[in-house]
Formats: sequence, structure tokens, C-alpha cells
Amino acid sequence: MDVISVNIPLFVPTYRVEECLAEIRECLEKGWTGQGFKTVQFEQCWKAYTGLPYAHFIHSATAGLSLALDVLKMSHHWKKGDEIITTPLTFVSTNHVIRYHGLKPVFADVDSYLCIDPADIERKITPRTKAVMFVGIGGNTGQYEHVVHLCRRHQLCLILDAAHMTGTRLHGVVPGQEADAVVYSFQAVKNLPTADGGMICFKEADHDAVVRKLTGLGMNKDVYTRTHIDGPYKWLYDVEHIGYKYHGNSIMAAIGLVQLKYVDQDNAYRKQVAAWYETELKSLVPHIQVVPLAPGCDSSRHLFIVSCADRDELILHLNEHHIFPGVHYRANTHYRMYRHAKGSCPVAEQYSDTILSLPLHLRITYEDVQYVIRQIRLFAEYKYEADWT
Repeated sequence: MDVISVNIPLFVPTYRVEECLAEIRECLEKGWTGQGFKTVQFEQCWKAYTGLPYAHFIHSATAGLSLALDVLKMSHHWKKGDEIITTPLTFVSTNHVIRYHGLKPVFADVDSYLCIDPADIERKITPRTKAVMFVGIGGNTGQYEHVVHLCRRHQLCLILDAAHMTGTRLHGVVPGQEADAVVYSFQAVKNLPTADGGMICFKEADHDAVVRKLTGLGMNKDVYTRTHIDGPYKWLYDVEHIGYKYHGNSIMAAIGLVQLKYVDQDNAYRKQVAAWYETELKSLVPHIQVVPLAPGCDSSRHLFIVSCADRDELILHLNEHHIFPGVHYRANTHYRMYRHAKGSCPVAEQYSDTILSLPLHLRITYEDVQYVIRQIRLFAEYKYEADWT
């Protein structure tokens, strides 16, 4: 009988503590912990890392998605009730932000990669469709290139919800140059955790200029800029928009600067853990199936997702043996807020009942993975009365 002394959780963030503290100490010694200073440095480093032309550090990816819609709605003159085609298989914030702005989320189904299916997008385009929200679930790119071409053909804006995609590359390149807006998450358990935070990256310079005002309550000069310019009226600013307090701060950015140095190294280990899982799970097909990566996708491996018809029983079995997987995600069409669309995305709703994410983080070991696999195998032998040796 297997006995372990600790639990195996789904996520455990890892920080280079001394380096992070050194960056934070500099903020404290300078007396600058808010917007500016480290946030500016982090934005510059992020642009260099991704190749995206603009980047603005914000306090969460949810704020970023909301801002993306706010800016695009303003610049393209969208009206209340205009439609955004989106996926039901995502964290609920993806779709909540559409409703924040009086827009209508229209759900398109997912493909075998759990990403939005371009064929179903095309079926659901109407004269009121203004944009597509693409979610790179778990770091997967799905049929992103097809969605890009579809948006160009129908003259739709494209928003890339890249909350799981820090470090993901498609054919060797960070995806997003083609999108009107890309939003990343640095929330506590993401691949690049900063306790919380996010980055919004627009394609157009004027959109970046507007979002910087919106995140600072609509003011046309932030406090860092006012402090670092010359002249007797440097304190003077105007308020051009009804904005929000959505900008990030230098403490979170200080952590981000350290984490960014290691993100590719960290993702390489995540890929190794995923490879250990894949090797061992091959023998359990068809009862346990790994959700595949799209061709050309070098995934960040934020998640390792499998599908099992008896998912809920498997989760209970794993919990009893100190293993705590997750579910990413329940189809949003099951929630009361979006139940009006139930049945419109049968593939997503089927996956919603079968998928689970196995523990994947930097502190998990080869022995941990073998223990998880052993418990899955024991469940399969009992449930399906088969010998998997």
C-alpha cells in the first residue's frame, strides 16, 4: 500500500524568494511602490520577451479583458447588444467582461483541443457580431491560425485571452501579433505568478495610449509621469475618460521581473512533467485520454488535462489518496447566468463532464507523478475490470 506524508496539490507557485525580495527592497528604498518605476521596467521586458509592440501592466487579467473590450468598443463604435463570439469552456471572467459593457456573449463550441472551433464560429456570425474571444486553454493554441483568418475575412476584431499562455509559442513564435488585443495573467498560480496582475497588449499605438488613461481613472498623466517631467505645471492633468483604477504596482512588477527571467526554464520542467504523464497514460486509453496539443504548439503547459467518462469518481478516488486535481472548466452554459445558451455547444458540455487537470507545478517530482499514475491505474483496474500491465 502506498503511503505518502504530504498531499499532491494541483498548483503550488514557486518564487526565487531572495531575488524577488531584492527587487522589492529597491522599491521600498526608493519610496516608489505604486505605478511607474518597476511597472515601466516590466512592460519593457515583456515587449522584448513576446515581440508584441505595446504592453501595459494591470492589476488582473480580468481587468485586461474588460479594458480590451472597452477600448475596442470605443474605437469601433459598438452598440449595446452587439455580439462577441466566445467559448463556454473557460473561467467565467472571460464571459463576464462581455456583459460588463452591454455586449452579448454568443457561445461557439470547442474542438478536440478544448479551444473554440472556427467552424462553429462561422455558423454563429450575424450582422451584429463584432469580435471573437479566443482562449488558449492550458497554453494550447488550438486552431488559432484558422480563427485569425476567419476574423480577417469577416472583418471582426480578435481578442486573445492568453491567461494560460505565458511562454506558449506557435511555430516558434509567441502568438498575438495578429490579434487586436492580447491579455495575460500573472495571478498566483499562473506560470509567471506575481501574486496577482496581468498585461494587456494592443496592436495599435492609439489603443495603448487610451488604455493607459483608462487604467488611471481617465487622467491624461499618471503620477509617475507627473513626477518625472520638468516645469511649474507638471502637477496639472486633465481627465479625459470615465476610467478605472486598474493599473498594476511596482511591488507586483518587481516580482514579475524576476519570474520572467526564469519562465522558459520553468516551462521546460512543466513540459517534462507532462511528458512523464503522457508516457504512462498511453496504456489507459480509451478510458483515460490525454487532451492533445495542436500541431505546431509549443505549450506553456499551464495545465495537463485528461478526459475520463467517470471523472467525478476518479476525482474522489484521487482525493482519498491525497491527490487533488482540478476541473478546467465547467461549461459556462451550465451556470445560471448563461443557462439560456445550454445545449448550444454540445462538445463543450460533454467535455465539461469528463475533463480534469492533473497536478502540475515546479515542485512535483517524478516520484509524485508515478504515484498519481499508480492511483489512476488502480482506479481503472477496479472500474473497468481490466489488467493494464
